[in-house]
This record gives sequence, C-alpha cells and structure tokens, in this order.
Amino acid sequence: MQDPYSERMSASETRAATGLSLVFAFRMLGMFMVLPVLATYGMDLEGATPALIGLAIGAYGLTQAVLQIPFGMLSDRFGRLPVIYVGLVLFAAGAALAATADSIGGVIAGRILQGAGAISAAVMALLSDLTREQHRTKAMAMIGMSIGLSFAVAMVVGPLLTRAFGLSGLFWVTAGMALLGALIIATLPRAQGHLRHRESGVARQALGLTLRHAELLRLDFGILVLHAILMASFVALPLALVEQGALPKDEHWWVYLTALLVGFVGMIPFIIYGEKKRQMRRVLLGAVSALLACELYFWLFGSGLWLLVIGMVAFFTAFNLLEASLPSLISKVAPAGGKGTAMGVYSTSQFLGAGVGGIVGGWLYQHGGLAMVFIGCAVLCALWLWVAFGMREPPYVTSLRLPLSARALADSELAARLLGVPGVTDALIVADEAAAYVKVDTQLLDRAALDRLLA
Repeated sequence: MQDPYSERMSASETRAATGLSLVFAFRMLGMFMVLPVLATYGMDLEGATPALIGLAIGAYGLTQAVLQIPFGMLSDRFGRLPVIYVGLVLFAAGAALAATADSIGGVIAGRILQGAGAISAAVMALLSDLTREQHRTKAMAMIGMSIGLSFAVAMVVGPLLTRAFGLSGLFWVTAGMALLGALIIATLPRAQGHLRHRESGVARQALGLTLRHAELLRLDFGILVLHAILMASFVALPLALVEQGALPKDEHWWVYLTALLVGFVGMIPFIIYGEKKRQMRRVLLGAVSALLACELYFWLFGSGLWLLVIGMVAFFTAFNLLEASLPSLISKVAPAGGKGTAMGVYSTSQFLGAGVGGIVGGWLYQHGGLAMVFIGCAVLCALWLWVAFGMREPPYVTSLRLPLSARALADSELAARLLGVPGVTDALIVADEAAAYVKVDTQLLDRAALDRLLA
C-alpha cells in the first residue's frame, strides 16, 4: 500500500499526471498548429478575406472564454469524465468540420466548435481528484510544461504538416489527436470522489472578490493583451515573411523554430533574476517594453527576411517571458483559497484576448496592411505598460492547502493562530472542506511551528 505521506508520486499519480498532460498537449497542439499557416494557406479558401482569416484564427478563443468557467462548474455537478469526453468530442467535431470545409465560413464554424470543448478547468479538477496534496503542485507543473512545449512544437509542426497534407490534412490530424486524448482519459485511474479544492477550481464564493481585486485585474488585462497581440501578429507575421521576406510559405517552419528556441533560452536568465532577486515587477515592465519595441521594429524595419527573423527572436523572448511570468504572479497575488478562481478568470481573459486579437488583427490588415497591424499591437502594448506601471511588487509567497482534523476545525481562533506563525501571510479556513488555505513566504516560514499548530 502506498504511504499517504510519501515524498514520491505513486504509480497511479504519475500515470494520471502524465496522461492528463498529454491530453492538454494534444488539445493545445490542435489549437496552435493552425496559427502559423492559416494566414497564408487560408487565403486559398472560398470567400477568404484578411478580416475573415483573422476571425478564423481567433474564433476558438471566443467560445473558450464563454464556456471555460461553466464547464468547470458542470464537472463539479455531473462528474469530470462526462464533461471531458463531451469537450474532446466537440473539439474533434470542430476539427472535422474545418477539415471538410472548402470555404472560410466553414473553417470559422469549425474553429468556433473546437473552442466549445472548454475542458481545461475539468481536467485540472480531475488532476486534483487523482493526486495527493503534497504532489499536486508537481502534477500541475507537468501540465504547465506540456502546454508550453505544445506551443513550441505547434509552431514548427504546423507548417510541416500543412506542406505535406494541406490545410484539410492539418485539421484531420487535429481531430485524431482529440480522439487519442479521449482514449488516454479512458485508461486513467478512477477517482474515488470529487475533491472540492479551491486551488484548482472556481469557487463561487471567491468570484466577486477576484473580480474586484485591482492587482489581479491588472494581470488579467495583461494576459488579454498578450494573447490579442499574439493572434494579431499571426495574421501579419506569416504574410510579412512572404511579402517582405520573400520566403515561400512552406519554408516558414525554420523561422519559427529558430525564434522559439532562442527565445526560450533567452527568457531563462530573466526568470531566474526576477524570482531570486524578488524583482518580478521590474522584469514584467521590461518584457512589456520589449514587446512594444518589437512591434515598432516590425513596423519600421520589417522589410527583409533576416530583419524579420531578428525581430521574431526578440518578440518570442518577450512573449515566452510574459507567458511564464503571469501565471506565477497570479498565484502570488491571489488571496488564500482564491487561486483556482483567480486562474479561472485569468484563463477566460486569455481566451477572450485570443478571440479579439484575431478579429481585430484581420480587420486592421484588410484596411491598412501590415503596418496597421503592427501599429495597433504597439498601441495595445503601450496601454498595457501604462496599466502595469501601477502594479505593486508581488508578495513572494506559495499557496498551501492543509487538511484539518475535527479538533482543529473546532478552534474558532485557528485563522488568527495561523497568521501568528512566522512566514504565514494569509489564511482561510474552509469548514466544508475541512481544510486551511494559507499563503507562506518559504524564506521566512517556521514550518515546525506550523506543523505543531495543526497537530
């Protein structure tokens, strides 16, 4: 029998974390693989215009934004597996619809249907059901890495698959990956019950506070703008490589591979500096400023292949840095017991930004060409920089969920006692979960005192 306090993940926990990471990766691959190719290959579709191409790029984000939180709540009521299966089938059906479409309208409809499979919250909740408390952060980190890796792979594999099989073939591959994800879900261990967990799911009680939290709203606005810029840029950059760089569309893969690899390595020192020196505000403001500089660079100097490649390396360095930093900042800023809700609102903002960015980017290109897209993105960056400038340095804390005994729950002063432990900055007692949610500064925490109090 597995020791419930073991420092090692059990075989079933490892299988669950690995399987759900793959489900996430396959789904995000399907979302992202079309980004570098839709602006170029999509123009061959009947009725295609730059504005409609932009809508096709961002359409999935609109339904994701609307259904993200409701799907999570439905999984609490009807079970994780039914909601996940329905979401994956919707995703596969949307991909099949786009694959069989010969018009841009059909592709847009397929992308909207793909987005309706908004299962992120349900998958995270299932992960909580299948892992023990001490391993949950590790399991969630595995999913986070799978999402980042899937984006990088999609930027390279998307153009290669489209060159080999066409846009229709790319969507069929996407449908197949969604169905493969459903098969993986079927092989996972079965949870004994649903864990009510505020770190990985939305709590209605915390929603109002989250929507009124100024620092969280700054970060939500940031991820909205970041993904709006990403989608708008993927309307413009593939076309810029063809028009300004004279690079055939079936050779774009090496540009994305170069930019992503150098950008990933380039962001690491800044992440280490921000966390070690506790200067994440400075790092974030610097990255947003760099993103603004990249958009101005594309506008003013993006008139040759190598100039575009240099700009894209800098762009993806700043993008990767922000994409990695913002979730960490949400975790730091969210109040005790509010992380899951804060992440739910954050994800909704992210997908809303993707939808708006694709639509606006396509419209700007149709009415003003490449220059107008880059100017529009620069304006968004400047607005984000202005909003972010007022942020405070975040608390450098970690969230913990601590199960409580009946005796501890009976202590009406427990929250105050927890706040008296050195290093504990926030505490919330949730009686119906028999748990305490605390935020701790690990450099200051007296863990022995915390354990004695709970014992």
